[in-house]
Order: sequence, then C-alpha cells, then structure tokens
Amino acid sequence: MTRPHVLLSVAVSADGCIDDVSPQRFPLSNAADFDHVDQVRAESDAILLGAGTVRRDDPRLLVRSAERCAARLARGLPEHPMKVVVSGSGDLAPALRLWHLDGAKLVYTTDAGAASTTVDRFAEIAAMGPEIDFGEMLDDLGARGVRRLMVEGGTCIHTGFLRAGLADELRMAIAPMLIGQQAAPRFLHPALFPGGPERRFHLEDVTKIGDVAVLRYFPKVTSENA
Repeated sequence: MTRPHVLLSVAVSADGCIDDVSPQRFPLSNAADFDHVDQVRAESDAILLGAGTVRRDDPRLLVRSAERCAARLARGLPEHPMKVVVSGSGDLAPALRLWHLDGAKLVYTTDAGAASTTVDRFAEIAAMGPEIDFGEMLDDLGARGVRRLMVEGGTCIHTGFLRAGLADELRMAIAPMLIGQQAAPRFLHPALFPGGPERRFHLEDVTKIGDVAVLRYFPKVTSENA
C-alpha cells in the first residue's frame, strides 16, 4: 500500500512562534507567500488539520485561485482537495465553516469520538480504535487514493508526524519579526524525535518571497554535511 507524500506547512516568526496570544489569527506571512501556499494546496489531494486549529481558526481549507481550481478540474480532480480533520474527542462544532463548503470531508477520531461526534451529517467519520495512529491514518488515506497530503498544523499534529518519522517534506516560511510572548504557541512541542538533536535534516532549497524566507527540508534525509 502506498502512503501519501506528507508535506508539513508552517509559518513561524524569527523566534519560532506560529501565532501571538490575541484572539485573532496573527498574519505571519505576506501576500505572495499566501499565494504560494495556495499553489501547494492546489497540488495536494488532501489538506489535514488538527481539531484545535480548526476550532480556533475556523478555516475554509479551499484553493483560493479560480485558475488553479479550473486546472484541477481539467485534470479530472475535484475543485478542492479533501478536508481532513484529526480529533481524538470528536468534539467539533457543526457550525464550523469547512463543513458547509465544497469538497469531501473526513474526520479521523477514536471509537469514543465517533460515538459522540455531531458532525457525521457533514463528514465521513473514520474511527481508529482507542487511539489515533498516524501511520494507520496514512495507510487509510493511501487506500483512498491520496498521493499528496498537505498538513497545515497545529502544533500537536506537526509534532506527531515528526516524532513518528512520517513527514517527507517540511515547508517552513520564516517571517522577519519577533513575537516575544512567553505564552505564544510554537511550531513544535518537546518530543523525542528520530535521531535526536545530532541529526540534521537535508535542506533542499531556500526561496526569498518578499520579506519571507521559505525553507524546504526533507526530514527523512540526513544532511550530507552532518
């Protein structure tokens, strides 16, 4: 069974934060980088988010460009990638925007979460037993025909993929600012990652997009300069 290519996408401040502590989402990237992220979305078969990020940001998870949507349709693909949400509890509000927009929706949850969720009217519910195993989740996505999976966060989800050694690619946009707030959320939680701190990722390229630097890492490949 072929697992999808897993691309983690994140924007961070220069001090490693993915947001500030205000109720509204803090825009780290610039317009050109947001457009590039839209291109990456258009190239993906599915976009995955954790429940915490979905609750906080209420995202649409759509390809914004009409031209890119048309190009997907011309290739025989749905206009928008599948929307995938990971929620251990299944506690997801039916009023969230992504349930009411175009595209297939899939929720990975536990058996208990599947029994209690109220969004089964809007999305397919995939129960995975007492816990959610990311490897089994990728196996299931591969069986559904997903070849490219874009993971947009949040912290718990990104940490889980990297801790399990399941991320093929990391797109990190570094914004030229400092958040500086102790309680601001960061890219990753502390964890035991494969190889520990001595192992260095392969850096494939660096792109300057306005005032944002976009780094493209291959986490499964060890740097030749290590």
